[in-house]
Amino acid sequence: MRLTTKGRFAVTAMLDLALRHGKGPVTLAGISERQDISLSYLEQLFGKLRRHHLVDSVRGPGGGYTLAKALDAVSVADIIRAVDEPVDATQCGGKENCHEEHRCMTHDLWANLNVKIYEYLDSVTLAELVAKQQNKQNIAKVPEGRVGAKVVATF
Repeated sequence: MRLTTKGRFAVTAMLDLALRHGKGPVTLAGISERQDISLSYLEQLFGKLRRHHLVDSVRGPGGGYTLAKALDAVSVADIIRAVDEPVDATQCGGKENCHEEHRCMTHDLWANLNVKIYEYLDSVTLAELVAKQQNKQNIAKVPEGRVGAKVVATF
């Protein structure tokens, strides 16, 4: 089982947008350049994200996209669901026809894994991802004149 490019790119693009939250609309061209994601692909993803009320679009000069909800109100699962990305460990897509048109012996195992995956993805918010990313960026910065300074992170 694996999350496809659609889900990964949607989460990455939303994190890029969230990192710029409160600084005005963000262009898809900017996200495309920073994250190396095709602009046309981002346009498709953001159409879905807008229809699911996760982002708002701003038209005209200086336009782009902004978050439609608070950072702590958007989970990774919300983003993945918005772009129609199934995260499914079952062989049958949940239809219970995995073994010669019948339910396989391990169907419940994989179906329960799906539930756990969504519980986890639902528990992770954009606010948490932004905080982690900003922490990584702060750790990477070494103060001027302090070459070789040791940076200690506490988690």
